[in-house]
Amino acid sequence: MTRHAHRTHRIAIAPSGFKESLSAARVAEAIAVGVRRVIPDADLDLIPLVDGGEGTAEALALAGGGRLVPVTATGPVGEPVASHFALLGGPGPLTAVVEMAAVAGLALVPPGLRHPGATTTYGVGELIRAALDAGARRILIGCGDSGTSDGGAGALQALGARLTDRHGRELRRGGGALHELEHVDPSGLDPRLARTELLVACNPYNVLCGKRGVARVFGPQKGATPAEVELLSAGLERLADVLTRDLAPTSGAPAIDLRTAPGTGASGGLGAGLAAVGARLLPRYDVLLDGLDLDARLARADFVITAEGALDHQTVRGKIPAEVARRAHASGVPVLVLAGTIGPGAQDVRAVGVDAYSAILPAPMTLVEAIDRSDEFLADATERAMRIMALGTRLAPLAAA
Repeated sequence: MTRHAHRTHRIAIAPSGFKESLSAARVAEAIAVGVRRVIPDADLDLIPLVDGGEGTAEALALAGGGRLVPVTATGPVGEPVASHFALLGGPGPLTAVVEMAAVAGLALVPPGLRHPGATTTYGVGELIRAALDAGARRILIGCGDSGTSDGGAGALQALGARLTDRHGRELRRGGGALHELEHVDPSGLDPRLARTELLVACNPYNVLCGKRGVARVFGPQKGATPAEVELLSAGLERLADVLTRDLAPTSGAPAIDLRTAPGTGASGGLGAGLAAVGARLLPRYDVLLDGLDLDARLARADFVITAEGALDHQTVRGKIPAEVARRAHASGVPVLVLAGTIGPGAQDVRAVGVDAYSAILPAPMTLVEAIDRSDEFLADATERAMRIMALGTRLAPLAAA
């Protein structure tokens, strides 16, 4: 009897990072450790993915032969922070990547200061100006993991716009002041913006205003009370009206509805503020996955493992596991999601092509311990999942008999 030739298992590992814990690259490496404990000779294709949030600039610099440029800028609570942007290699105009999370992310807001009415995107504007100073004529702004809800007002101030109240006084920073906004004067905007292509990589599900407006959806996660959520919502409504009246008509920006157009709510409304000065709001994966050949790499795999920090009702609204599952499902490749936590609505991911999902934590523990040991827990959870799959494979012929 002739023995069948052994075929190496091809497994694609395409996770996001775990916020405030592991980069996407480290998540992929931890999963690979777990796979190899069960299938030592597996053919692994590690594809760490970013969604515009933490780690985006570094990941795109590595992928595009670029480099990180260190910058000290204004952090979300108004204090200087060590930040950076990336300059990419390759032909064409010099391209920079500004990662808003690197200067205005939630991880930079101390827990006791998580008041989105006070935090600012001023540092994002400073990074854009630094990129312009470096000669960039194409700037990609990655949105995600924000700790702000100021509609990009701070970024506009850093870029030279004046935002004033009815007395002509400069508006204080933070979304909590936006309901006092009376006028935006664009005359001081950096003139280089008009000669620069601004591309905002954002989640198109996030809009600025309305029942699903960004303050109502994400404000509580950033520390806002119910009353503060309503104040922020009213402020963002006011910002959209004033920007449309005073700024958008002179910027050459496309005539989009700053209140409800896809992506206007990105990063606490940063998308709307940048759109008002001519930025294009693009679905983040159309921009961030360019050059990765992701569809072909997933299609070549026998099996795909993806991961994120929290699997819940938000996952299907543009998170990485949903995007990976949708693309893998189109090629008939099964998908497993590993998650730090599983919350309400997690079951919805089956509708986008996820075949199975599992939490990685082995027991109740503090958040600090979970973060400190997340790579260990990922490797162990992957090993458990792979052993269960191996058992199922051995049982399948018996079930068919």
